[in-house]
Amino acid sequence: MAELRELSYAECRALLVRQRAGRVAVSTPDGPHIIPLNYSIVDESIVFRTTPFSVLATYGRNAKLAFEVDHFRDEQQLGWSVVARGRADVVTDPDEIGRIRKVSAPLPWADGARNLFFRLDWKELSGRTLGREALPDLVAPPVAAASVDRPVESLGGGTRLRVAPEDRA
Repeated sequence: MAELRELSYAECRALLVRQRAGRVAVSTPDGPHIIPLNYSIVDESIVFRTTPFSVLATYGRNAKLAFEVDHFRDEQQLGWSVVARGRADVVTDPDEIGRIRKVSAPLPWADGARNLFFRLDWKELSGRTLGREALPDLVAPPVAAASVDRPVESLGGGTRLRVAPEDRA
């Protein structure tokens, strides 16, 4: 059996910063919905974009949400999971949207006009790891955000997106 261990706040935050896709859970009149999406971290917030008429846009405004990101290696029975919980709202201030774009803009992989920015200010951040070797991402450099139309390069054991200069700003 693999060792189960609670992650520290610093470990949780480091894992959040190094990923680009996760899942957000939102409550609706039909029950909970879990929506996969791309995100970025700005300050102590998870920032993501969606379409104005999506389930998330309809029910996620000024709502308590949960966000989860994880990584598992099934063959070795290793992995980790980080969960953030807090209140989310739409970012409407053009200056704040500009700051988000400058610091770390979320770049959706899905097509369509995803011009509605959400910010989830976490009040709880927790995580767990299974197995002693489950956190290689903590020592590896973070994967830079990039759009999916960028070429990829293989880096011995993993694939990273090559970031174009316009995506670095």
